[in-house]
Amino acid sequence: MPVSLKPVPLMNASTSITVPPLTIAGFTLKSRLVTGTGKYRDYETMQRALDVSGCDAVTVAVRRERLVDAQGRSLLDFLDLARYTILPNTAGCFSAEDAIRVARLGREILDSVDNPGKHWVKLEVLGDRKTLLPDPVGTLEACRELVKDGFTVLCYSSDDPIMAVRLRDAGAASVMPAGSPIGSGRGIANPANIALILELLKDPTAGGDASYPVIVDAGVGTPSDVTLAMELGADGVLLNTGIAHAKDPVRMAHAMRLALDAGYHGARSGRIERKLHASASSPWQGSIASVVIPGE
Repeated sequence: MPVSLKPVPLMNASTSITVPPLTIAGFTLKSRLVTGTGKYRDYETMQRALDVSGCDAVTVAVRRERLVDAQGRSLLDFLDLARYTILPNTAGCFSAEDAIRVARLGREILDSVDNPGKHWVKLEVLGDRKTLLPDPVGTLEACRELVKDGFTVLCYSSDDPIMAVRLRDAGAASVMPAGSPIGSGRGIANPANIALILELLKDPTAGGDASYPVIVDAGVGTPSDVTLAMELGADGVLLNTGIAHAKDPVRMAHAMRLALDAGYHGARSGRIERKLHASASSPWQGSIASVVIPGE
């Protein structure tokens, strides 16, 4: 006798579960993927990659040689300033003094074009040119001074959990631990430390605030790196080289966008328990192999 199956209504193809926006110090970003504007082979490729990434905040290094190309074209002319919030970046600074000066220059530039990012800064104070890892002392000093000066500081940090706490306590609106060294493409080198940072900064039982934004920054090479960062519980990911130096930057930007969404939803779906042994998807009872045929 044929089994009668009750039809199940199909989900409408247009139905989707969206990733909510990210709020940092009262400012809301529709996309949790923040992308850089450097290292592209040309501004036109950058424009297409930013478009398909879905981002609405982009970092810009505040140095003339990074703002103007060999043809004398300004990077800002290739950014839709009504669409993107510019996040000025103190890239290339190796002292607190230089970073503070560059941050103030970025504020002046963005004030002249009336972009909402004029009060923001992605703070980087680097320790050396080989590793491009942050100088913890200089970073903390610059963070305190810029907060005092009215900046909303998004602070690039190492994956040291204690340093992350110090920067938050110094007033950083977001701590941005490195997955691995800038531009290395190594992905999340130390997931345990990222998890500890998230616990200390976001878990109320550990003195954290669940709404405090933690963004993984640097070292991302593949979409799976983005997914892992989000599965660990990060609020967002900032990347540049992983897209800009891909063979097809536009397609990679699209992949990174999808990976972030997948990681966000995966982190909040409640993954299955890891087990040593297999667990059958279907019950053994009632299987054909378990049926005893009379007379045999």
